[in-house]
Amino acid sequence: MPEATQITFTHQELVELLVKKSGVHEGFWGISFEVGMGAAPPVTPASIPGAKIVPAFMVLINKVGIMRFEQPNPMTVDASQVNPLSPEPASAK
Repeated sequence: MPEATQITFTHQELVELLVKKSGVHEGFWGISFEVGMGAAPPVTPASIPGAKIVPAFMVLINKVGIMRFEQPNPMTVDASQVNPLSPEPASAK
């Protein structure tokens, strides 16, 4: 089998992984991004024939996380379904 060079995830798959990693067991959770913005050095757009140098702008993804939602939506997962609490062993009671 050839070596994978790219592995992608849907938003819900990424949230599910982060819910499990965070130890969250209840609530509706969705992905969140902390972004930053800034100017970039001027560029010549290759896609526009004869274009001059134009200013550029960057959007930076500083952090990726999850946030709790009050209601489910197409971008959330239910932590109780994807990461249910394990029942305690009888000896632990």
